[in-house]
Amino acid sequence: MIITSAEADIGDARRAASEFVGRAGPDTAVDDVVLVVSELVTNAVKHTIGWWRLRVSVHRRRLVVDVEDASWAPPVPRKPDEGAVGGRGWQIVEQLADSIEVLPNSGGKTVRAVWSCSRPGSSA
Repeated sequence: MIITSAEADIGDARRAASEFVGRAGPDTAVDDVVLVVSELVTNAVKHTIGWWRLRVSVHRRRLVVDVEDASWAPPVPRKPDEGAVGGRGWQIVEQLADSIEVLPNSGGKTVRAVWSCSRPGSSA
């Protein structure tokens, strides 16, 4: 599943990820994936200028969420202020995904979150 900022907003990204994970059938917690998608796409909207692209796939017993954006700057984890409204997104992503990495690409970067699945899937 692939959606982009040209055709979708953060809510659309959450709904698409939820529907995809529900249909693909991996044993990964749908709510965890949706929250990670929400955080990563929100970060792309708030902290970069330009486009973003969300790709969710199940391949070789892994559910993979890739959020690409037009910035080469990696996410900067912040120590959240107890009174602040935001600043916890990266910590949430780190807690919910099995692994996370930031990969440079030709147009910026890709933030990848991965979960192991007990059932094999196919790329979509």
